[in-house]
Amino acid sequence: MIDTIFYILILLFSIVIHEVSHGFMAEYFGDDTARNEGRLTLNPIKHIDMFGSIVLPVILVLTKAPFLFGWAKPVPYNPNNLRDIKWGTFWVAAAGVLANISIALFFGLIIRFVPGILPVSNNFYFITSSIVIVNLALAIFNLVPIPPLDGSKIFFTFLPDSLYAVTDFLERYGFILLIVFIIYFSNYLKPILFSLFTLFTGLQF
Repeated sequence: MIDTIFYILILLFSIVIHEVSHGFMAEYFGDDTARNEGRLTLNPIKHIDMFGSIVLPVILVLTKAPFLFGWAKPVPYNPNNLRDIKWGTFWVAAAGVLANISIALFFGLIIRFVPGILPVSNNFYFITSSIVIVNLALAIFNLVPIPPLDGSKIFFTFLPDSLYAVTDFLERYGFILLIVFIIYFSNYLKPILFSLFTLFTGLQF
């Protein structure tokens, strides 16, 4: 039970950082919607989505689901306020993924180098490894190019206007496609997760 609570807390703060990163990147490109609505804060109460931030992660942990993920309330931004709508949208979408990868890399480097400097316990490996795994899982899952995930906005940036029908189809049926992906295909993300975990930490998962 304690392990479950710990995983949920890591996931909660990781998705909060993910969302706040979107807001800061939008502000960098000229849109201050998130700041005006008080969402550029690490206070989780401002970001919690009861189902996506708490209920779903608990269910996934308790059922030993192959992939742990969740979401917070999306940080709002207005793409029309961005100095460069195309690349601004790209970087706003990418910011959350990059934030999670940065967290995973930081704690991966801690795992690699701290034991050679200081004595560590099993709790050290459990805590740091959990942070790496959760953040890598969030980053990888969010890169799936299905709306409303960040990967769809990144993918759409590179689609020519002639393929608008693809964008329209994915946006129209994104939720259904995402459910199908989670049920039938999310297992295929696990080898990527495990490989990146080993790359970042030097440990075998």
